[in-house]
Amino acid sequence: MPLGMLNLFIEFETNQNSQMKKTVLLFASFLIIAAAWADEGMWLPMLLKNNFEQMQKLGLKLTVKQLYDVNHSSLKDAIVWFNGGCTSEIISGQGLLLTNHHCGYEAIAKHSTTADNILDNGFWAKSLDEEKVNTNMWASVLVRMEDVSDRVNKALDSIDVKNRDAEKLKLFKAIGMEAVMNTHYEASVKSFFRDNAYYLFVFEKFTDIRLVATPPQSIGKFGGETDNWMWPRHTADFSMFRIYADKDNNPAPYSKENVPYKPKKFLNISIKGVNEGDYTMIYGFPGRTNRYESSFGIKSAVEKINPAIVALREVRLTEWKKEMDKNDSVRLLLSSNYAKISNYWKYYIGQTEQLKRLKVYEERKDQEQQFIEWAKNKPEYASIIPNLEKAYINYNVYALHAAYIKEGILGSSLISAAIKYFSLEEALSLEKPDAADIKKTADALKTLGEEFYKSFNAVSEENILAEITQMYNENIALGQQPEYMTMLLKKYKGKTNKETFEKFSKDVFKKSFMVSKELSQQFLEKPDLRKLRKDPAFVYAKAFYTNYMEKIKPNIDAFEDINSSEGSKYMKALMEMQPAKKFYPDANSTLRLTYGNVKAYSPKDGVDYKYYTTLTGTMEKENPKNPSFRVPDKLKELYANKDFGMYAGKNGEMHTDFISNNDITGGNSGSPVLNGNGDLIGVAFDGNWEAMSGDIYFDSKYKRTISCDIRYILFLIDKFGGAQNIINEMTIIKN
Repeated sequence: MPLGMLNLFIEFETNQNSQMKKTVLLFASFLIIAAAWADEGMWLPMLLKNNFEQMQKLGLKLTVKQLYDVNHSSLKDAIVWFNGGCTSEIISGQGLLLTNHHCGYEAIAKHSTTADNILDNGFWAKSLDEEKVNTNMWASVLVRMEDVSDRVNKALDSIDVKNRDAEKLKLFKAIGMEAVMNTHYEASVKSFFRDNAYYLFVFEKFTDIRLVATPPQSIGKFGGETDNWMWPRHTADFSMFRIYADKDNNPAPYSKENVPYKPKKFLNISIKGVNEGDYTMIYGFPGRTNRYESSFGIKSAVEKINPAIVALREVRLTEWKKEMDKNDSVRLLLSSNYAKISNYWKYYIGQTEQLKRLKVYEERKDQEQQFIEWAKNKPEYASIIPNLEKAYINYNVYALHAAYIKEGILGSSLISAAIKYFSLEEALSLEKPDAADIKKTADALKTLGEEFYKSFNAVSEENILAEITQMYNENIALGQQPEYMTMLLKKYKGKTNKETFEKFSKDVFKKSFMVSKELSQQFLEKPDLRKLRKDPAFVYAKAFYTNYMEKIKPNIDAFEDINSSEGSKYMKALMEMQPAKKFYPDANSTLRLTYGNVKAYSPKDGVDYKYYTTLTGTMEKENPKNPSFRVPDKLKELYANKDFGMYAGKNGEMHTDFISNNDITGGNSGSPVLNGNGDLIGVAFDGNWEAMSGDIYFDSKYKRTISCDIRYILFLIDKFGGAQNIINEMTIIKN
């Protein structure tokens, strides 16, 4: 993670700033809603009473209090925010967690060596003592959420627009600290409906998380990139961890003395099976949606941002794959990094394709024209669309640059590492350097290096640096580039651009101490300002950082201010314009519930997809020559003998995955799929290709959530992994 002042440089996101007065009355008016489509919307659990009647009609058997209750145990106590990017669920009274294989992938890969390759061979702890300790992993359980809209709005009403962001952050921090005073909890305040409402979330965060089980990646990632985002699927995308706590059941750092966590609530598991039309609800922490994006934002994404992200990520994926294919050791070291960026590389391809197919830009333009007509006699709203259009015209001049910095320049692992040395340069360059501060900063860099160099492959990174620098030079306007680029082109002359940048990159990797763990550790033992400032990787990083901060970021910031302010007013105005429409808040990594039904679909003429797949399909896809479609011998043996135990379907088949029309997005990975009784029937892990527009536009016809059938997961734990001890922990509801 970047430090303090580098956050805006590295994480380019649009902040949604409040620029107007809000009222609790308005907030209440747009929260008293029910779904326009049963499957659309990610609902705040505290407000589910507004959807309850619709949920009952679809098949819910529980009460509102059983879904969410602050004072008594409820389903929300079994839903866990997993490591900041995924969801997991507690499935036993001993803190056993179930999530996706790709959510646990980094931990699994770190525990894998050529001597003990659990990534390829799988792992099944047969006792607590065998469970594997993880560092830098956490799991948080929501304690409560609280509406703080009135307090925030009143405090911000008198704040000048220019100071609003800073004051808002101070206020959020104050509210959070007040909420957890004299407790071990953590808290944060989040914005909803584009700064028209605010909620406080209080969590209990655990950091002693241990790996319990994982199938081999030939099962957990079956189909690889070929099947990613596709239906039909036959993937068992799951892994298992356990929360540990101290003797008083409170969060504590890792210790041998810690014991399995005793949760307020854990999920029962149903193996009764899944049928078309069955009620499904998914509880989890969806990351981010932008369902109220303007036509201008959609056009920018489709024409500029998405294609750039795809092209830049493809460079890393291609170069890493070349080295990964050469030997198993490199493959294991790079596999986690590869998996991190490959998923959304394909996603951006699909999102662009589906936004075009659905003509979302055209639809939003029509909606905005209707809004203009409605607002022309309302001075407070009449300028919103013109202001947004003007802001995007200015932003589009710099939008590509921002993408190239984040996905290109910082896509180079070497340059990303070099940026972390900025804090050391600052400490060394003080008029009176503080030796203790320098040592502390250097030691922190040593610690980061211990982890960084484990997955640093110099051969692929040298090629990546050459290619992304060449792409930057060819695609970013000359007037926006740092002077460094002119000097580079003058110094390194090749017959072709490719040769020029290959020469440059080779020189950087030959001369920089940052390309080697040993050399970097030697430097950090005796940090030297002059040597640091002469290092070619550092010089490169500093040049691009300074250029971005001085030439580009002010323009991006100006756009963000206008986009957030006008976007907030637009959200408020839309709800006034369409009082009968059912609005719901965008996802923002807070606990949500979505509901719908198991449902098949027909994406195009002559194609009809069933709502489930079976192990037969796995065997049909098997291809020993393709790593993505290899099937372990033991699984083939179990299939041949039809040894499915109590997990087989009514017709004797082993069901693998199923689809439902629930509304999910990134962050829902690992979320529990529950039936009307609140029992676990599957684990969500993907969306479908035909509805890749989902973060911006919900396609009510084609949107599907792909989930692994819980029966397949239990079958693999029991029959394939032989971990009956894990099965015995769970409460299983049988036929």
